Amino acid sequence: MNIIERGKFTLLLESENLKNLSENLDYNFENAVNELFKIKGRVITSGVGKSGHIARKAAATFASTGTPSFFVDPNECLHGDFGMITKNDYLILYSKGGESREIIELVNWLCRQNIPYIAITNEKDSTLSKNAKITLLTHVKEEACPLKLAPTVSTTASLGISDALATALMEIRGFKAEDFAIFHPGGSLGRQLARVKSIMHKDNLPIIDLSTTLYDALFKIIECKLGIAIITDDNNILSGIIVDGDLKRLLIKNKSAENILSKNVEEIMNRNPKVIYEDTLIGEALHIMEGKITNLVVVEDTEKGKIPIGIVHIHDILKVKAF
Repeated sequence: MNIIERGKFTLLLESENLKNLSENLDYNFENAVNELFKIKGRVITSGVGKSGHIARKAAATFASTGTPSFFVDPNECLHGDFGMITKNDYLILYSKGGESREIIELVNWLCRQNIPYIAITNEKDSTLSKNAKITLLTHVKEEACPLKLAPTVSTTASLGISDALATALMEIRGFKAEDFAIFHPGGSLGRQLARVKSIMHKDNLPIIDLSTTLYDALFKIIECKLGIAIITDDNNILSGIIVDGDLKRLLIKNKSAENILSKNVEEIMNRNPKVIYEDTLIGEALHIMEGKITNLVVVEDTEKGKIPIGIVHIHDILKVKAF
């Protein structure tokens, strides 16, 4: 047995099926998305065995991307969990063969209650498919396991269809990154989707005026410990910035530090610094800074210009990312 070849065979078979699945996507998929979008209740997923695991994952994906959803165990439904399903809900049932006893009992109950469901299955003539309002076929020709029995290609296909449904619903709903952040407040991902205002420095900002000497600017940078000085005009409008690296390079290039430090900041400041706003996502701020910028000035737009209201330091963002 060549282990690497076996691994490649499995991955290629699954990827080929996904390609075939995408090519066969038709009006049934569009109808399914539209049905799920217009419901007043929840999307409820169900399945047994490996299909049940896929159904659980699908429910989690729907729920985290703006479509209220949860999983029900078909066995538990027979012992009271039918009470979790209402006539405003829409079900998605997963079964490769579409004839699992537990799923069929769930189907029978749904039909009696007039509650619609979408079938995700490989068999278009199965009981599951025939009673479904919409059937999404997985088009699986063979499983990847050596015995051609263990659900592999079929579960990957079901998962792919579920993700396609969830992402299409996100698009229709206009689901944005800030909406995603609401459902993911924990972990580094959720924090990167938080706003800059949650981490920016806004007290004791290193703000100086245009007439300040580089000597005094250096002391302001040291005092505030952010590696930057913000230069403003008489109306508190942002005119430019100086970072400690600018001063270090000047001192190295010039033998007379006294002459350099006596100059005004206006002579060497960066007049076009990159700025952001307090409602900018932290992840976007990181993208702007990555590789070359240590600080970003947070500004507020006014009729006269941009007023600095804070500073975001790369270390603060990296702490958020690594938490």
